[in-house]
Amino acid sequence: MNSKQGLLNPEPIKPKNNILCLDISIYSKTSQFLLCSAAVFVFFLLYGYLQELIFTIDGFQPFGWFLTLVQFGFYTIFGFIEIKVKNISTRKIPMQTYFLLAFLTLGTMGFSNASLGYLNYPTQVIFKCCKLIPVLARGNPDSGKTVRAIGFYCCCLNLIPKCSRILIQKG
Repeated sequence: MNSKQGLLNPEPIKPKNNILCLDISIYSKTSQFLLCSAAVFVFFLLYGYLQELIFTIDGFQPFGWFLTLVQFGFYTIFGFIEIKVKNISTRKIPMQTYFLLAFLTLGTMGFSNASLGYLNYPTQVIFKCCKLIPVLARGNPDSGKTVRAIGFYCCCLNLIPKCSRILIQKG
């Protein structure tokens, strides 16, 4: 008898990890982590470069909210494509949670894009990094976790070079 006929298979079934339609579950967990980290880094670099490039166009500075509208339009299209490709028919999270998350993301992206009319991209990234401080100070009350001193130390190590860069550019 084989596992299809009722016996337990001694090897557990590995879940498939698909990133951009590529199966990365054949790699070790460390390799998967490094691949995903590199992909995030590359895509954030491209995103930042293109966003800075868009805002260097003469006359585009007042259209930060329009850029947010375009971004959300593409997010909606990609979301519908994912639903169709994966044949998702039911929601696991209440619609109110989606609306709240969409509203907060809209505000974050909209004000961030609008700020590029006044700030350069590296300065904007520094302000985004500064939101680590209140998050670390507050901790996560839902889980009861508090942040150790090493967390604040790492946060400062993250911010010091960025702040120094701005001060050097201004001087």
